[in-house]
Amino acid sequence: MTTLTVPTSTRRTTVPADRNLFRDISIVMRRELKPVLRDPFTLLFGMIQPLVFLALFGPLLAGSLGGSLDGGVWQWFVPSILVMTTLFGTSATGANLLAEFQTGAHERMLVTPLSRSSLLIGRALKEMVPLFGQAVIVIAVMTPFTFDLHLGGAIVGLALLAVFGIGLGSFSYALAIAVRKQDWMFWVVQQTFLFPLMILSGMLLPLESGPAWMRAASKVNPLSYLVEAERTLFAGDVTSTAVLWGWVAGLVTVALGLTVGIRTMLRSAD
Repeated sequence: MTTLTVPTSTRRTTVPADRNLFRDISIVMRRELKPVLRDPFTLLFGMIQPLVFLALFGPLLAGSLGGSLDGGVWQWFVPSILVMTTLFGTSATGANLLAEFQTGAHERMLVTPLSRSSLLIGRALKEMVPLFGQAVIVIAVMTPFTFDLHLGGAIVGLALLAVFGIGLGSFSYALAIAVRKQDWMFWVVQQTFLFPLMILSGMLLPLESGPAWMRAASKVNPLSYLVEAERTLFAGDVTSTAVLWGWVAGLVTVALGLTVGIRTMLRSAD
């Protein structure tokens, strides 16, 4: 009787249908973080803009509006800078994906067993790591300058920024996929939406004295609720209605961002 031996190379490997999404997200996140860990100077370079705003724009606010701002100018302005850092950082993350399209790295990732959803969520979570580092540096720099740190509120505020940042980063990746054949359009769309959202949120200047149409526009701007929630949290109040509306804005943003981003990612091989 002859025994038939099946060569090892022809044996079928069984892959579980329900891959561990959290494991896939962790793999993608670690892959994306490696360049940052190899070159930590990119984190320090990213600090230039927020520190310039604090050093130059802050004294102007103190001279013109300092007496009318609740808690003082720094208590009002530092949370705005943290929101601005998140806004600029996460809205530009799609540029990294455009670079991967040009080198073919994204296509190689698509043929791996990793779930398409993890490719998006892992990349978006990666962006929050340097932003957290920048936030810690901003808070440490400003604490000696009459900025009162309320640790509990600050932790909740950073968590809210992470939720919002993941949603915005997902939108950024979806935009990059949509314009990958005309990558210059990415910056056109990003800049077109970025600055109106920032100005109409009251991030840099109070809108109470602005025209009626700007105040009305701020009511439908989700960033307005995020900025107000951050100011309230960094003032030490975690139970305010403003914080609740900030979480609503953050959760709606992340839900819509992940929905649009994942659907776009699933079609990105077409």
